Amino acid sequence: MTAKPAHDAAHEVPEVLSSERVYDRWLGLRVDQLRYPSGYETKHDVVEHHGGVTVLPIDDEGRVLFVTQYRHPIGRVLLELPAGTLEDGEDPEVCAQRELQEETGFRAGRIERLGGFYSAPGYCTEYLPTFLCTDLSESKLEGDEDSIEVVAVPFDRALAMVAAGEIEDAKTLAALLLYLQRRS
Repeated sequence: MTAKPAHDAAHEVPEVLSSERVYDRWLGLRVDQLRYPSGYETKHDVVEHHGGVTVLPIDDEGRVLFVTQYRHPIGRVLLELPAGTLEDGEDPEVCAQRELQEETGFRAGRIERLGGFYSAPGYCTEYLPTFLCTDLSESKLEGDEDSIEVVAVPFDRALAMVAAGEIEDAKTLAALLLYLQRRS
């Protein structure tokens, strides 16, 4: 198989002919009319999200602190890492600490940025910086996390759960991969 060159017409940015905002609350929705270099025109729905964070908390025993949450769009409870939406003007590291405290009841003595990623760039602008949180101490902040349960899992067991398909949340999978890369 021959790889395509890094730059060709298929990789050029299309022209935005029009953009209409059709919904605007904590998420926005806009519809863009695009024209590609080939002349092809199409409408593209874009979910606008001002960003959030993903937190990878690891306790002194090497366990990852996951949370379980009901996710209404899929109608199921998922095992995932703590995460949350940035407040207007909030520093991502401050958000990571806040979300960790609200969702797990722990505060990180040490926070390191592992990287970041777009959650679903085919239709959404959400970018999630990811933070490793260690040196944990109990420190609960009240939030809207009434239905969240904390689940501590040894790191190697968490990887086995990924392989078994027991962890299906994209931000959790991406954060674990970023951490694995850091460890090696």
